[in-house]
Amino acid sequence: MNDMLQAIQNGDLAQIDVLLESFLINEAPAEQYEIAEVFMQYGYINEADRVFEHLQFLFPEEAQIAIDRATVLMEKGEEDDALDLLMGVPDDAPEYPQTLLVLADYYQMQGLFEVAEQRINEALQILPLEPLLQFAKAELLFETGRFTEAVRIYEELYEIDKTFAGVSLAQRLAEVYRAGAGYEAAFEYYMEALEEDVTPDLLFGSAYAAFQTQKYELAIKQLEDLKELDPDYFSAYLLLAESYAMLEDNKQALVAIKEGLKRDEYDKSLFLFAGKMALKNSLSEEAIGYLQEAIALDPEYMEAILVLMSVYTTEQRYEAVIDLYEFVKRNEFDWSALYPFVAEAYDKEEQFEKAYEIYTLAYNDFKEDVSFLEKYCYFLLEEGKREEAKQIAQQLMALQPAEQQWSDLFDRFE
Repeated sequence: MNDMLQAIQNGDLAQIDVLLESFLINEAPAEQYEIAEVFMQYGYINEADRVFEHLQFLFPEEAQIAIDRATVLMEKGEEDDALDLLMGVPDDAPEYPQTLLVLADYYQMQGLFEVAEQRINEALQILPLEPLLQFAKAELLFETGRFTEAVRIYEELYEIDKTFAGVSLAQRLAEVYRAGAGYEAAFEYYMEALEEDVTPDLLFGSAYAAFQTQKYELAIKQLEDLKELDPDYFSAYLLLAESYAMLEDNKQALVAIKEGLKRDEYDKSLFLFAGKMALKNSLSEEAIGYLQEAIALDPEYMEAILVLMSVYTTEQRYEAVIDLYEFVKRNEFDWSALYPFVAEAYDKEEQFEKAYEIYTLAYNDFKEDVSFLEKYCYFLLEEGKREEAKQIAQQLMALQPAEQQWSDLFDRFE
């Protein structure tokens, strides 16, 4: 036994292979079962299977050995043989609920959640107070998005013990409350979980919950601690920048997002936020550069395209608006939200036919947008399309009956 344990700890596969045959002949079944569990613990799946196969030969009626070997076979990808073993466990055996739990795990991994739940419920009918089964039910409910039901079970288990099956229930409750948008409760459980263990995921989760509950200073503290613990936790930088932005500290928000870009230069959302923060700091050219980088990473990144086109329009860079629109079209991507910018740009560049074409396309989506209708109306007037302009003026009167300018404009047509 000692030689085998030493070989396992050293990762000496050749020595394990030499020892295993005599081990199965000379050691008692209890030691063989023990070494199989050690093999599983260290990831020696094939060796564990050899031991369980041997034990199954010795004790063909032993349900626990069949269950253990089935678990190993599933690890090896031999699901059919594993299922045959599990189906062979009689439903009156004391181990039958465990069999149902293993089957539930298998079906859950296959995405067959309803079948998995049926197996767990069947086991709970036999052992309704078994915490392991209740925990398995909660885990399944959590994975399938049934957060309220999952929380109820987790809370009941939490009253019994703070840790279950090696899982911190405070952490699990934090995760399920966060997933269900119960951020206040999530935050409290995250802080409790952090008293037990400080990990990057827990720090980020607590920061996210703090952000969602408008505790921006605390979110910043957690994220700064996270950066010290794991500087390559990329998600931290965007949330940190957003937290500074919510406190209207736009300079520090830009610093944070730039730091994130040094760590991850392939995240389009970082470039987009960097562009927005550069605009907040009146760094127009820098903002344009960040937005262009975001679009280079994803030519169909709608929000970045819209922000960049808005910047170009504000700065009256109408050729740039048209170039960006042509780029979008070349990528076989069209988006009506861009039309008002493009129509105005063609108008300003005196490409009136194209401007009219885009205004016409935009009308269906913007026929209740006063700003758009006003520009469209005056464009039609300048182009001599009086009847169409009159119809738009009439719409403006209906949308803003208290605005005298629309009545005056309509009277001019009359």
